[in-house]
Amino acid sequence: MRRLVGAMMLVLVASGIVRAQDMALTGVLIDGEGWQLVAEGFKFTEGPAVDGDGRVYFTDIPNSRIHRVELDGKVSVFADNSQRTNGLMFGPDGKLYGCQMGTKRVVAFDSQGQATTVAEGIDCNDLVVNSRGGIYVTEPPRNRVWYISPPPAREKRIVAEGFRPNGVILWADEATLVVTDSDAPHLWTFRVEQDGRLTCKERYYHPLQLPSGRDKPGSDGMTVDAQGRLYVATAAGLQMFDPTGRLGGTILKPQIGPLSNACFGGPKLDTLYVTAGDKVFRRRTQATGVRYGARK
Repeated sequence: MRRLVGAMMLVLVASGIVRAQDMALTGVLIDGEGWQLVAEGFKFTEGPAVDGDGRVYFTDIPNSRIHRVELDGKVSVFADNSQRTNGLMFGPDGKLYGCQMGTKRVVAFDSQGQATTVAEGIDCNDLVVNSRGGIYVTEPPRNRVWYISPPPAREKRIVAEGFRPNGVILWADEATLVVTDSDAPHLWTFRVEQDGRLTCKERYYHPLQLPSGRDKPGSDGMTVDAQGRLYVATAAGLQMFDPTGRLGGTILKPQIGPLSNACFGGPKLDTLYVTAGDKVFRRRTQATGVRYGARK
């Protein structure tokens, strides 16, 4: 038996499978730390985003509200009547940008929760804001990705199409954009050009794990950490990939049902938050997140 195990290990090493575990979940999770309930009683939570102090914001889409999680864990309403806002992210100006599904607008919320229009006519779902204030927005119903240029121009143009985009995130260096496709067994990556164009489209981060009885991963929102790992919310759980696109493991879901999104929060960005149906959960990790435009 020992010889058989040794021979199998040689095959695994030769094929690269063992090397694919170089960035395993043991480098992310903390022994004894599990998911903790942050809040419940919502209809459908989405769009977690972190501000410069580490507070986390999330949406309850059917109820048209945006909530804020304070550093002490208390949850309050940040914006009411948010027009079914979905994806959220803070920009370099300190404003909270959101995909207002009810009005097909990309908007910016000020510190009082008041929204102003950034772009119109986009059936938007999720977004990511770069350090210059440029915004990438997914539009699943029309199978395309938009780019909204930094202020003051705020010109919008289609930069990718031909697949069903959902979640979107930038690598920490902002040179690579990652987009999920809920029906595909992989994620899409693009090289970000200086003018915001997307080139070099590639299938990356694959294969995504499938839950029992399903033939599609249901990949949705994403976040990245300072070490270059990517975390994608799927029907199977929160799947973690290393920078080369290899699966390092899947963090089990805190409850039955798919996850919709994730982000790192807290003063040190070492707490992982996930939106999961009618609830929001968090857990402390060894990893630290990336703040993008909301840097202190």
